Amino acid sequence: MKNSKVKSMVSIGILSSIAYLLMLLSFPLPPFQAFLLIDFSDIPALIAVLVYGPVAGILVELFKNLLDFIMKGSPTGIPIGQMANFLAGTFFVLPTYYVYRKLKTNKGMTIALITGTFIMSILMSILNYLFILPVYTALMGFPDMRNYVVPGILPFNIIKGLIISMIFMLVFTRMKDWIYKYAIVKNAQRNKAA
Repeated sequence: MKNSKVKSMVSIGILSSIAYLLMLLSFPLPPFQAFLLIDFSDIPALIAVLVYGPVAGILVELFKNLLDFIMKGSPTGIPIGQMANFLAGTFFVLPTYYVYRKLKTNKGMTIALITGTFIMSILMSILNYLFILPVYTALMGFPDMRNYVVPGILPFNIIKGLIISMIFMLVFTRMKDWIYKYAIVKNAQRNKAA
């Protein structure tokens, strides 16, 4: 049992490191504002959540953002961007996980990813309007950008989620058997320990 926990923690650490490296390859998407960046760092978190469960997906999202804050810092001094990225990733991977648990097929994964995309997009639009953009305005002296949420942030998050979903489906179709096998082994070990 201890050996299994160590393997899980090591795997989560490796997936977090891969997620951080993927975060470094971020790029803007015209015509959106330059601070809105696309990266593929949620893909390792999706793998973690499918193999190890929801806590693992959250940990990958947390660790990649901690690494990013340690390595790059934040222009505000507090990790607002990293917190926003953590919340966006969590709002994306958790609904995807819970929907996919009910519909364990390729079509089910597609539905799960689309659900995760829309939940993340709506929740991040609300959080940007209420908290994130006002904090940037207060700390950085930016103009009030809350009027940009609907024409900019909402469609950007939808496009970002759909792009990540398409890339993940390519990975998932190739890794599906391995993910199933590993998840079944993990569940069997959990049930045996209980």
